[in-house]
Amino acid sequence: MSNIAIKVENLSKAYQLGQIGTGTISRDLERWYARVRGKEDPFLRIGETNDRSSKGTSDVVWSLKDINFEIEQGDAVGIIGRNGAGKSTLLKILSKVTAPTTGKITGKGRIASLLEVGTGFHPELSGRENIFLNGAILGMRKKEIQRKLEEIVDFAGIERYLDTPVKRYSSGMYVRLAFAVAAHLESEILIVDEVLAVGDAEFQKKCLGKMGEVSKGEGRTVLFVSHNMVSIKQLCNKGLLLTNGTASNYNEIPIIINDYLNQNKNISRLDLVPVKNRIIDVLSILLKNSYNIETSEISVLEPWSVTIYFQVNEEIRGLVCAVGIVSLTGIALKTTWHEPSDLKKGKYAVTFFEENSHYATGTYLVHVGLSKNKENIQFIEDAIQFEIVIGNAQLNKSKLDYSVNTGILIDQMKSTLKTND
Repeated sequence: MSNIAIKVENLSKAYQLGQIGTGTISRDLERWYARVRGKEDPFLRIGETNDRSSKGTSDVVWSLKDINFEIEQGDAVGIIGRNGAGKSTLLKILSKVTAPTTGKITGKGRIASLLEVGTGFHPELSGRENIFLNGAILGMRKKEIQRKLEEIVDFAGIERYLDTPVKRYSSGMYVRLAFAVAAHLESEILIVDEVLAVGDAEFQKKCLGKMGEVSKGEGRTVLFVSHNMVSIKQLCNKGLLLTNGTASNYNEIPIIINDYLNQNKNISRLDLVPVKNRIIDVLSILLKNSYNIETSEISVLEPWSVTIYFQVNEEIRGLVCAVGIVSLTGIALKTTWHEPSDLKKGKYAVTFFEENSHYATGTYLVHVGLSKNKENIQFIEDAIQFEIVIGNAQLNKSKLDYSVNTGILIDQMKSTLKTND
């Protein structure tokens, strides 16, 4: 046990959908009495697995179910899984933000976590004050934090805004400061969710370098959630694969990545749930063939399209939608984007058409990004996975003519933006 940083035994987390109470005061009292005696909730039904793609019948969903693993001190562990697999829930439990329904977690060392943009920051306090607040939460003395202050500010690159209330920070600045604080303050365990996607490419690279230094150089334990398999492979030596709330595998990282890619084969559609207080929400992403049919298999030379449905929650100027095509090994093959658009509140759809599809047979991934003035608003990695296959290519481009004339040619891809009534 001496080298074990985190040990998880039979960990489960249940969420009740809809009405939280049992419906009667007597049953609520019975539930309370069971809880104070340390007994199991008499009204907690077995529930269902956390499969976001299917409609369930029970009002109890197991976000995590019977998770078991051990993480050794100094390990860098990549936690991988599809959207809704339970990754963020697991990190929140390990960070003690929320409690498990059943199971036990043991470990040693202080935990610094970066789970969501702005987590742990008070919006009315300045950047400097939030650094001291986070350090105090970790149990550090004021002098210890002061020794690290210059290093944190230099890494974040926001010295000019250090004494400005963080409520005036952009999401990118939030993440810069939050990561700098989490990585530099003296904790034995660093937990990072996929919030790094909000930062720019240069800062993401800087963060990965720092996490590698923290893990390999300082011997601290790192838990990292990302959909970017290249980053996971570069940083992590172990991996945990989550599937619908259960731990499918815990092993060396090349084995875990291979299992994940095989598990996610042929995904032609991704549906997402809106997030509170976000300017824009991506609702759905679809891949279609030349006959406008959803599919995850495209014939060689056949035209195809990617459609992004999104909701604008407040008026925005200069919005840019982008689509990236990436090989299974993480090599970026093409990026295309729509011209900047000023949009009012409402629902929209943007479609990118690939007419000259000169891709070799194999598996490809689609990344989707929304930005404004070069600042990321929402970035979704591995949104869709599709296969280029040998087959009867549909070379009749007239199937796509209904929108090609209004499109904008960018790197052989055409796109059109329309209101989705």
